[in-house]
Amino acid sequence: MPWKGGALTTERKKQVGPEGAPREGPRGGELGAQLPLALDKRPELDFSEYLPGPNAEGVAAIHAWAQATTAAEGNRFLYLFGPPGTGKTHLLQAACGAARKVGLAAAYLPLNHPGLNPAILDELESLDRIALDALDAIAGIPAWEQALFHLYNRLRQAKRGLLVAARRPTAELGARLPDLVSRLAWGPAYRLKPLDEAGCAELLRQGAQGRGLPLGEEAIAYLLKRCPREPGYLLALLGELDQASLAHKRRPTLPLIRNLLGTREP
Repeated sequence: MPWKGGALTTERKKQVGPEGAPREGPRGGELGAQLPLALDKRPELDFSEYLPGPNAEGVAAIHAWAQATTAAEGNRFLYLFGPPGTGKTHLLQAACGAARKVGLAAAYLPLNHPGLNPAILDELESLDRIALDALDAIAGIPAWEQALFHLYNRLRQAKRGLLVAARRPTAELGARLPDLVSRLAWGPAYRLKPLDEAGCAELLRQGAQGRGLPLGEEAIAYLLKRCPREPGYLLALLGELDQASLAHKRRPTLPLIRNLLGTREP
């Protein structure tokens, strides 16, 4: 049961341990009973639509984290941070998808989802790769910090991988448990930077090309003047434009784009 676009589920299969010995996958009974099955209906994201731009080093590290069947101690734990619109959620979901493609059990969990409690972290060490998003949401909450601290310890003992994302670096996160702060620094940290205007234009070009959508330079310039320069927003808009173009059976002309923007919620 893979995680699909936000819903934390697990995939029960025979796995291969770090030394190559077969081992059983996650215990779906106890673990699955605690996990929300449909937090989000969005399609799962992958690396193909993420333009690294100034973040190439971090993206390469996440690729390696997701796909390595063995890893050095420092590379099992990654900390990703950056402002909204830099693609943290995209990269975490893409990493889980890439891990599953090489036969690893992986799950993505947004900690800012309403209704979650610290027990959601219990037994996650039975998975090979865990991606925890929106760490800011639980920083400073004693029960959550204790649960995350213990999860780090269990993952280290089990030789599993953890990728966490927040808006701020560890020193500015507001975590109150010193032992957790030290755990957050167990591996490399990567700051994500926003794409500039040229990067957003290239993102639209590549996204349109991947969809077979004939989007000209005039249309790209028009979109960038009127839309937030956030990759997630632009890619979602591109998907809507593709559907509108198919529905109207015409190229994405400026009048079609203007009409779409006029009806789209900001």
